[in-house]
Amino acid sequence: MAKLAVIDIGTNSIHMVLAEILPDASYKILDRFKDVTRLGNGTFATRRLSDEAIARAIEVLKTLATLARNKGFDRTVAVATSAVREARNGGDFINLVEEQAGVRVRVISGTEEARLIFLGVKNSIALADKPTLVVDVGGGSVELILGNRDRMIHAKSLKLGAIRLAEQFLPNTPPSAPLMRALEDAVTGQLKAAIESFAVKKFDSLIATSGMAGNLAEIIHIKQTGRPLPQHNLATVSLKDLRLLELELAQSPLKTRLAIPGLDPKRVDTLLPAAVVLRRLLELSGLNEMTLCDKAIREGMIYDFIARHREGLKAENEIPDVRRRNVIGLARRCQTPEVHSLHVAALALRLFDQTKRLHGLGQQERAWLEYAALLHDIGYLINPRQHHKHAYYLIKHSDLVGLTAEEIEVVANVARYHRRSMPTLKHQGFGELAPRLKRIVKILSALLRIADGLDRTHFSTVQTVNVKIGTTVTIEATVSGDAEMELWAAKNRADLFEQAFRRRVRFCEVPQEAAQS
Repeated sequence: MAKLAVIDIGTNSIHMVLAEILPDASYKILDRFKDVTRLGNGTFATRRLSDEAIARAIEVLKTLATLARNKGFDRTVAVATSAVREARNGGDFINLVEEQAGVRVRVISGTEEARLIFLGVKNSIALADKPTLVVDVGGGSVELILGNRDRMIHAKSLKLGAIRLAEQFLPNTPPSAPLMRALEDAVTGQLKAAIESFAVKKFDSLIATSGMAGNLAEIIHIKQTGRPLPQHNLATVSLKDLRLLELELAQSPLKTRLAIPGLDPKRVDTLLPAAVVLRRLLELSGLNEMTLCDKAIREGMIYDFIARHREGLKAENEIPDVRRRNVIGLARRCQTPEVHSLHVAALALRLFDQTKRLHGLGQQERAWLEYAALLHDIGYLINPRQHHKHAYYLIKHSDLVGLTAEEIEVVANVARYHRRSMPTLKHQGFGELAPRLKRIVKILSALLRIADGLDRTHFSTVQTVNVKIGTTVTIEATVSGDAEMELWAAKNRADLFEQAFRRRVRFCEVPQEAAQS
């Protein structure tokens, strides 16, 4: 299964989700990690990430990256949101993260953030045909998204994040009445303008994501039942209950707030502005309750990754070995006849296994033979004439991830000699090889020449082969029909085999029915 580590560098927190992508293009969360780094503290006033916040964030990211690698997660996608994208030194921070933590971070726009959030929500909650309003209250921004079960219709990123509002309007706890009015006016102005810009003004429902909305719902549920919220996803919060909690937060000093059952101490200063945003959004939308969704940007990133890499992930599932997968990928890009290439590879490997007493080569060389067999005809993409030489060029200059430069040179040479002239020192690619590799190329090419001849018509008429080693090497071809063309071609390509092993080769055919009896 493909493993993916998703890192979300937010204004308030850094999250990592470790996911396993399943063959049906779904996923399973294996673990989650979170650290409240408050990267955006002071950023919106100064337009800079503080040195202290950068140091904290990088230490957290180094730990998360090491953890992911130790658990076998070799793919990581990471995004940074409002605090980093608005900071003048955001680029310096991103460079430091890559240098020190080995994580490449993509700074995303508010619109892209909204798209990813909606992707997470859309795949987690059954949305209606009618427009739904989705809101994500982050530390630096609020993403307001209009969509339905089919698509995202419109999105706005508003500078109404809870950390931003707390720093701007709420320096004291409890805040003064004039500052609360100023906060409400600022929130109302931006929300109203955003809603009025939407083509649709009436919404079927309001869905709220983010930890801030979840913590508000948790507090309300504990107040009503005395028990923790059993499930955040699809839980509902009424406008009436939200108003009451907002009033309590606005009137409480810090110590009293911290004593509220269910309140996350790390959100003690941000829950009030988040409550104001959500309350005003409900009022402006004419709705009496909101529904929670516990999936948002991180899950959206997973769905986005799956959508972007669907074919590659399918190939990984079908062909787990990265080297073989990349070889087959190159063959497919070059439009090689796959049935023929796979059959030639199977025949070549059969010859390799049954002549091991002669050549003494191991698993590494066996793999090189298979790769060369799979790629031997890719030169047809350039021109049928001298396609063996074109195959050498394409293999040598392709980025076959997982193979060293030396291995690629060997595979390219073996494919190059699957027909026509035999290896000679005057050929540049072959002549530059080390003596040990020259011998290997001759042996593997000898086997590939015969295997390719045995499928001369591309009809897989020769089903398999059995080799008998004596003074003369006898190759018995099990056939399912007339194989005169195949045996003729194989005999004409046995010259390199006879030279490499210093034994004559004899071919005979065995009807498939006789071989099975």
